[in-house]
Amino acid sequence: RGRALGVTQFLPEGDQISQNRQELESSISVAYGGRIAEELIYGKNKVSTGASQDIKQASAIARAMVTEWGFSEKLGPILLTAEPNSLRSNTVSHETGKLIDDEVRSFIDNNYQRALQLLTDNIDILHAMKDALMKYETIDTEQVDDLMARVEVRAPSDWSEEKIEPSDEDNTNKIVESESATEQPESEKKKEDIE
Repeated sequence: RGRALGVTQFLPEGDQISQNRQELESSISVAYGGRIAEELIYGKNKVSTGASQDIKQASAIARAMVTEWGFSEKLGPILLTAEPNSLRSNTVSHETGKLIDDEVRSFIDNNYQRALQLLTDNIDILHAMKDALMKYETIDTEQVDDLMARVEVRAPSDWSEEKIEPSDEDNTNKIVESESATEQPESEKKKEDIE
């Protein structure tokens, strides 16, 4: 994960050259999911800066929808940004700039509210997802399917019952087997009793 506090990745279901309006708006809603979850669980005053990249991504999508891809009802299908190596200036009038900002704000607000409503309506799934992530650290499609069906979340296929914990002896990590692991051999028990 690196410096990220959490990462959501979507695998394409096939070759995709372009996206439609519904897909783009869904991307904006998804981008705000983590921030909204923080707000719902911890309150507005405890929302962290962790969503900065998500906000940047959502804003870039919304701005491109308005200025490049023609999804604004008020501005229509017109390019409002300069192409690289173009002789056209990147400046627009103050009035057009305000209209662009208003349209971008509209896309952001509508999709933020949609994400808030979805998370509020499905708060039980949000808590179940938190529990699954705390247990498994990562989840895949199968676990998301379980969550959406509101059934017990199965372990990811690559998940191991072993946990790594720091060792007291030499400050290195050692593997500790979970409670479901087999009992310690008798020879090892006797050795510990003697020490």
